Amino acid sequence: MRSKFDEQLASLHKELITMGALCENTIAMSAKALVEGDMKLAGEVSDYAIRIDRKEREIEAMCMRLLLQQQPVARDLRTISSALKMVTDMERIGNNSWDIAEIVTMGHITPSHDKLDIQEMAVAVIRMVTDSIDAFVKNDKELARSVIKYDDVVDAHFDRIKGLLISQLSSLQSDKGTETATNGEFILDLLMTAKYFERIGDHASNIAEWVLFSILGRHESKNSAD
Repeated sequence: MRSKFDEQLASLHKELITMGALCENTIAMSAKALVEGDMKLAGEVSDYAIRIDRKEREIEAMCMRLLLQQQPVARDLRTISSALKMVTDMERIGNNSWDIAEIVTMGHITPSHDKLDIQEMAVAVIRMVTDSIDAFVKNDKELARSVIKYDDVVDAHFDRIKGLLISQLSSLQSDKGTETATNGEFILDLLMTAKYFERIGDHASNIAEWVLFSILGRHESKNSAD
């Protein structure tokens, strides 16, 4: 019976890795579409977001079968319940990536616009997502804690981008010329994309917190992980 349960847990880990890879690809695609102003690529992000939604439902079904059929002990129960919480955050990561792609399709952001360090911020959140899933699969509490701490790096990116964009917005002329309006739309859209990347970082941090719960049986926030 235990051997069968371990096989099913291994399958759960594999599916979580697959879902994590979909999240990473979706973030990377939305960031690339943003930086390059690639409308076609932005349109393809929705397909990945749909696949993430489907994978969430598949993993939820796996977890329910494990709970109902295998009667897991305390540690296994924490692992399964944590996986259920993690896929919710992963699905929201897919949604946030889709939100970024939809902003790109509006056409206010073009390749000629300065993207500041938005691409570097995207790389940072992809790292958080990758490490949070690895921490779960490897049962690595220190890696999970490092993800939670690394959220400060993403927050710093967002604060810097927000400050620069607000400065640019305040310097725009008060007239209602076409160029001024276009620049204003670009600034607001880029601020929204930065906020979505910041939210992705928060979801990755949530995943890491659930990893720690599955290992330790208690919650650790950013402050307690320091």
